[in-house]
Amino acid sequence: MTSKVTEKGQVTIPKELRTRFGIRPGAEMEFREEDGRIVLAKASIEDRLDQVYGILDLDQTTDEIMDELRGPVELP
Repeated sequence: MTSKVTEKGQVTIPKELRTRFGIRPGAEMEFREEDGRIVLAKASIEDRLDQVYGILDLDQTTDEIMDELRGPVELP
């Protein structure tokens, strides 16, 4: 199967492959080079977790995180 690259550098993944591999709109894809070729693969859960690792302060309790996210409570 082949697909042309648009002026914006976009490529359409053929429907047959999207269906076979469960690729839906918004799916994160990984590009890598192997032996001089570009390989496209669905991003693994590990790849996605690596992207957010370190965002949360793991020394806080869930209640402390929720309080920080919600901000101060104003009572009437």
